[in-house]
Amino acid sequence: RAAREALEASKTQLYNVELRLSRLDADWEGLLKRLQRDFGVEDRQGLHSTLSSRTQGEERLSRLQEELLELGPVRVGALQELERLNQRIDFLRKQEADVVLSCQSLEEIIQEIDKLMAKRFVDSFEEVRRAFQRMFHELFGGGEAELLLSDPDNPLTTGIEIMAQPPGKKLQNISLLSGGEKALTAIALLCATLEVKPTPFCLLDEIDASLDDANIRRFMRVISRLAQNTQFIIITHSKETMLAVDTLYGVTMPEQGVSQLIAVELTDEEDQ
Repeated sequence: RAAREALEASKTQLYNVELRLSRLDADWEGLLKRLQRDFGVEDRQGLHSTLSSRTQGEERLSRLQEELLELGPVRVGALQELERLNQRIDFLRKQEADVVLSCQSLEEIIQEIDKLMAKRFVDSFEEVRRAFQRMFHELFGGGEAELLLSDPDNPLTTGIEIMAQPPGKKLQNISLLSGGEKALTAIALLCATLEVKPTPFCLLDEIDASLDDANIRRFMRVISRLAQNTQFIIITHSKETMLAVDTLYGVTMPEQGVSQLIAVELTDEEDQ
């Protein structure tokens, strides 16, 4: 009887073990299918784990799933896109190198142009400065004048200061001169510029308005000399200026609202 009781207990224990074993086999098969379905693992050889318990494994699985979610969906064409982007990057880098070389070339050209412009400006400035000194002395009947660069080391950005010393006065900036002296100094600078670099045509509007008769006569002698290379049209109300021109144009109104242009060739009248 004792042996039968022990046998029944052993059968019960065996049944429980076999039931547990079948459950473990089912779990094993389920895990293998999950490995194949979720992770694409076909070959189970070499798979091993350092986990100490199922709970630890589930925790590790949960963390890995969170990391997968953070990575986002799998992009099947990522490799092709990476190759395309690498080709694009290589192309842009070549373009960048070409642009850098072009910039360097342009900077060298700009530096050469700046040097040439600075040299030409300094040369032209010296010519105008000497001509201005002569014109000032001629128009004022004496005195001295000077053109100065405010920043001689940077001729392309420098300012120009005009210093004048009319007869009987001290050398001073043009801003300290009287209105007539300022006008005559400006006329001297204009005439000096036209003497150095004549222009085909020049229009002067009431340039002699603030000058007296003596200064106008000196001014018109200069204009007559410059007229060999430049055609001048002078708008004026000064009789002295009108007497010195070659052709005189006037506007009259014989009838109300009707303007008429009158031209007189003074040179021809004098020849006749």
